[in-house]
Order: sequence, then structure tokens, then C-alpha cells
Amino acid sequence: MDKGQQTKKMEVYCTRPRCPRPQNYFTDLDDNTTLKTVQQKYCTTCGMPLLLDGRYVPLKLLGRGGFGAAFLARDRRIPGMRQCVVKQFQPAGNLTSIQLQLAQQLFEREADVLAQIGNQSEQIPDLFAYFEITVKSWQSEQQEQFFYLVQEYIDGQNLEEELAQRNQFTEEEALEVLREILKVLKFVHNEGIIHRDIKPSNIMRDRHGKLYLLDFGAVKQVTNAPTGFGGSTGIYSMGFAPPEQMSGGQVYPSTDLYALAVTILTLLTKKEANQLFDGYSNQWKWRSLVSINSGLADILDKMLLPAANQRFQSAQEVLSALDSLSIPPTQLRPSKATVPKLSSQTQPPQAPIVPPPAKPVFSTIELLSGAAFSGFEGALIAIALLSLLKSPEITLAVSCVILGILIFAQTRRWIEKLDLLIIAVITFVPIYFIPILHASLSSKEVLIFAVAAGLIAIAVTAIFRLIYKLLSLIF
Repeated sequence: MDKGQQTKKMEVYCTRPRCPRPQNYFTDLDDNTTLKTVQQKYCTTCGMPLLLDGRYVPLKLLGRGGFGAAFLARDRRIPGMRQCVVKQFQPAGNLTSIQLQLAQQLFEREADVLAQIGNQSEQIPDLFAYFEITVKSWQSEQQEQFFYLVQEYIDGQNLEEELAQRNQFTEEEALEVLREILKVLKFVHNEGIIHRDIKPSNIMRDRHGKLYLLDFGAVKQVTNAPTGFGGSTGIYSMGFAPPEQMSGGQVYPSTDLYALAVTILTLLTKKEANQLFDGYSNQWKWRSLVSINSGLADILDKMLLPAANQRFQSAQEVLSALDSLSIPPTQLRPSKATVPKLSSQTQPPQAPIVPPPAKPVFSTIELLSGAAFSGFEGALIAIALLSLLKSPEITLAVSCVILGILIFAQTRRWIEKLDLLIIAVITFVPIYFIPILHASLSSKEVLIFAVAAGLIAIAVTAIFRLIYKLLSLIF
């Protein structure tokens, strides 16, 4: 039994779409040292390289669609081998060399956009890598080309899964989703990007209650290109797309706002989008199914107008309209329906997986306590180094490096809460009681300087946080 359990842990999943037996088991990979240093492993059935780009180890299939698949993987080049999602894109059909080259160019361009917006927004998964692999077909002598995106793994549930496990959302809960996704769309649209596929399954709530907008994948870029290998169903989701998108016309920020409004209706009513739209009158019939603020209902109806120029023209316009209703914003929190289940940026359900670290979100108390720790530690480090090195320049340089490491460790939550106090005490005691470590100062002055530095750091942090809040309200 123990042996069988160890074997299960060593499964590596083949990413070739038509591999008949994608599960591979390697006894030597049970050793992390071997896993980190092994050159390459190949599928025992089809010969596909298993260590993607030499570093990403696919563990299991999360979901497969018409344009590719998504896999849970680990990055063997990162300490702790963090989990990530590897999305594979393979254009359907027999492509010419020109079409395949265009697909590659669009894929890389999309990856650049994802890297830009993911790293700037806390509510969009980060892009870790993109690359392509060309391998020999296992059934013929032809070459096969596969494109890959590697993204941050979000531990939680998408709203489609959440809705399936509970009653419809309350007005307060739906308003929370609306406000949060509008903030994301405001940023995305300002970057010149139209999402084009807003729907409940593309909005993820992590275990801390934070909402993420998903699916900025390359498929939409490629299927928008006039190359003859993209069907219209790859550009949008039926029921959520407005007329201009369904007709293949130009899309606008209001295109996303339309899809977001449909998403909110499905959450409020727990009905499919096509059940809420009356094709005979060409109108959305939903008000009789819910009891919400009439002003909010008017806003949703305006977002749903058929003509793009009649809707709100920006996410900020909708946010301003919501603010005028005097409905207080809700705070993000885990839904009552959230259960211990893991989900990725794919729709099919999956078995529980050990969750990766979530993106750090810091409260005001955490920020100020971290600032106090940094100021206190910075002063102690500088005092000790100056006493030992006798050189202000070297002391400043070394102190900045050490302090930078400590601050970085806080941002990654490697040290937090009680750890800060323990480190501060361990640092303070020897510097305070060993004369050689504070040669130019008395013990009392050491304490005064350290405490003063901590208080100054708190004040500076509080001022910058206040400025940030004020600018956020203005812009």
C-alpha cells in the first residue's frame, strides 16, 4: 500500500492531445533532488517530452476544450516547486505554414499583454511564461507544434460552480461581484484590451473571498484573425455576447459591460442567460424574477441595451452610477456556499489539490506593523554594522541590502505576525547588551534610536497609504 501511494505521487501527465495513455509513473522522481536535476523525461506511450520547457511538470489534466487543454503543474526551477496552470493551445484543423506562423505571432503578442496586465492587477492571474514546443508526431513522420502559457493557479471556485451549489445571489452579493469586476475592467480597458468573454465561469473567488477575472488566453486573439481556422463560437459565449460581437463586428468596452450585466442577471436569478432573453420582443425579461433596488435594475438594463453606443461607455461610468444610488460597497468575503474544493481556470470539476500560496493581501494593521518592524530593524542593523565596519558608506549599502531582503520576505509572507516580533527581539538583545555592537552609542540611545526609526516608518507608511487612497477615489 505504501509503495502504491508513492507511485501515485510520481505521476507525470503527457500533454499530447491524442496520447492514449497520458499517465506516466517514474519511481526516480520521488526524490526532489532528482526531479530538480533530471534532464528530460518522455511519455512511455507517445514519446512526448514531459518536462515542458525543461521546468514545468504536468501533474494532471484540469480540463480540455476545442482549442487545447489546461493542466495542473509544478515549476521545478522555483524553490518549493510552486503550483501553476499550464494552458496548451493547439489550433484546430490543418493549417498552412503561413497560418501557423500567424498563430504563433498572435500567441506571443497575447502573452505580452497578459504579462503586462497580470503583473499590474491583483485580480488577474499572473503570467509566468509562454513558449512553444515542436515534436515529431507519434503516428507519422510529420512535426507537431504546440503553444503553452503558464499562469498563476488560483485556489477557489468560479462563480458558475458556486452558483450551482447554492441559491441565487442576494442583491448585496451580486453588487459585490459587479463592483469588483468593474474595477478590473476599468484597468483592462484603460490598457486598450477588451476581454470579450465575461461570464460566471471566468470569474473566480479564491478562499479569501477575493474575485479574479480569468481567461485572457490566446485563443480569442487567434480566432479573431481572418485565417480561416477560427469559428465564431470561439470568440464569445452564447447568451453573454451583445449583437455587435455575435455579428463579428467591432467590440468596445461596452461589449464587456453587456456581458457583465448578463452575468449579474444569471447570479441573481440562477437561470441560464437564454432563459432570460425573449427573442420575440428582443428584450431581457428578468425584473419580475428578482426584488432589487430599482436604480440598480435601471443600471443593469442600460448595460444590456442592444446598441453599443446607448450603453454606458466605460466601467467608470457604471461605478459612478452605482455610487449615486447610495448603496454601500460590500467587503469581499468568502461566499457561504464556498466548499473545500479546488478549481482552476477551467470549467470541468476536479479532485482536491494541495493549494499554492495566494497573492498577499495586507490589511492596514499588517502594513503598519510591518513598517514598524522594518524601521526598528533598519536602525539596529545600521548601528551594529557602523560599530563593526567603521565605514558609513559600506554600512549604508549593506544595511539597505539586508533591509530589502526583510521587506521582500514580508511581501511574500515568508515572515509575518509573531515572526516579526521574534526577529526583532533576537536582533535587539545582542546589540543592546554587547558593547562592541553599539560602540558609539549607549544602550539607552540604541533603544531610543530603534523605537524612533520604527515610529517614523509607521508615519511615512500611513501618509503614503492615505495619499494612495485619496488618488484612488479621484481616479
